[in-house]
Amino acid sequence: MSSQDILQSVSTLASYNVLLQVMFRVLTFLLNAFTLRFVSKELIGVVNVRLTLLYSTLVFLSREAFRRACLSGQSGKKHSWRPVINLLWMTVPLGVLWAVLLSYVWLWLLEVPDAHTVPYYSPAVVLFALSGVQELLAEPLWVLAQAHMFVRLKVVAESLAMIAKCSITVVLVVFSREWGLYIFSAAHLVYTGILVLCYAVYFIRFLGSKEAARNSFPLRRVRDLLPRRQYGEPLVDRNLARLTWSFFKQSFLKQILTEGERYVMTFLNVLSFGDQGVYDIVNNLGSMVARFIFLPIEESFYIFFAKVLERGRDVKSQKQEEVAIVAEVLECLLKLVLVIGLIITVFGYAYSHLALDIYGGSLLSSGSGPSLLQCYSCYVLLLAVNGVTECFVFAVMSQEEVDKYNFIMLALSVSFLFLSYVLTGWAGSVGFILANCLNMGLRILHSLLYIHRYFQLSRWKPLQGLLPSPPILLALAVSAVVTTVSEAFFCCDSGLLLRLVHISVGAICLLGVVVAVLLTETKLVQFVSTQLLPRFRKKRT
Repeated sequence: MSSQDILQSVSTLASYNVLLQVMFRVLTFLLNAFTLRFVSKELIGVVNVRLTLLYSTLVFLSREAFRRACLSGQSGKKHSWRPVINLLWMTVPLGVLWAVLLSYVWLWLLEVPDAHTVPYYSPAVVLFALSGVQELLAEPLWVLAQAHMFVRLKVVAESLAMIAKCSITVVLVVFSREWGLYIFSAAHLVYTGILVLCYAVYFIRFLGSKEAARNSFPLRRVRDLLPRRQYGEPLVDRNLARLTWSFFKQSFLKQILTEGERYVMTFLNVLSFGDQGVYDIVNNLGSMVARFIFLPIEESFYIFFAKVLERGRDVKSQKQEEVAIVAEVLECLLKLVLVIGLIITVFGYAYSHLALDIYGGSLLSSGSGPSLLQCYSCYVLLLAVNGVTECFVFAVMSQEEVDKYNFIMLALSVSFLFLSYVLTGWAGSVGFILANCLNMGLRILHSLLYIHRYFQLSRWKPLQGLLPSPPILLALAVSAVVTTVSEAFFCCDSGLLLRLVHISVGAICLLGVVVAVLLTETKLVQFVSTQLLPRFRKKRT
């Protein structure tokens, strides 16, 4: 597969992932707004912070290193998939081990919520751990699907699973709210079960079919999906195993940076369960755009960079026509996420109070909620840039460079935990966002320096021209002033009519920014229209 074909497939994958994340975020957004009116904020805090942290830690530490290693370009069609599949099945026993260890910590070492306010905590811990192990059963199938660009499978599987989860949650919250944490545990168990079922059914039907033969799919029978030794081949790919170990050591640090505020809340008890619930709702609201736009782009283009460039080789040793494509794609991606991040920062500051008031009423719009969401709007800009820069860096780093970067991540993790604890005592829940901003800025600086050194000996400079054009910066500056003044005069306690005026002012300003982008960033607009929007056309041979 040529680099252009890979780019087209990955771009389509990114587009589908964006649509999928939009649906997930919208459903979660509506589900949280609904459950806020039926359950206590303490119960929401335990589910969204304590139990979700258990699940995400278990799953991330069990599979993330295997995913990055097995999708790093060493497992393409010209390589045997048997050792790779054997390696991927190791995620299941590893997940069982993590489930036992983490369940013990969550049940015996952490503060247990009040049984009257948050009932059935202990069974919920066991069920959330079980759902994580259950999801790992689909890991070899997920990697196969990603590596061979089965872009629709992920969309269908996760859509069905999420719809089932939301439906069960709504029904049980309305009719059996006395079940407490059983409601959310059962819904999550159904979600992971349907996810595994969808992948299993697809590959059972696909293997041995005419479509599989036409696409030269490397596996032919269902039993090829199971772990076994094949004559003349090693049980696992040793190079991939070593690379997996490097990523595994790094995954601890990345998980702390990703979920750091939840670890601080869970282990240091800096916020009550009710305050944790409010913080998590505001955090999810603030991160909606970051997760359904930036994260799918990062995941999909990591595959592109890893497949087109050879890991551990300098730019002079790569195919120059492919380096040219990568440099252009990287520059366009950075400019795209930078523009989107600036728009979110400018308009998020002036519309945070209104958004929280509409979403959750005075429960969210009073207190620290608005200032928390305003700070998060600035943090989104850093999230956007870091996602793209790190996905490139991790795709091209050699194993030795990954090991060296682990020490940097260790220092960042320690500093983040310290800053979170100190800043939370000074600024409350806003301190979590400030600590994240400082650490994210350092990660961006490291990635930018690495990218600069990587392309230093070539004629391509993807970091040049990252700043938007002056008309866009001017439009954003004017919008920031106008919307801030509009909030002061029209929002948010002066009635529905003035709220609509405030919204209209923002819409007009946003239209002006979009027009400035369309008129001045023609290269960026062309990249988005040709690469990020799904295009259903036949591939040219």
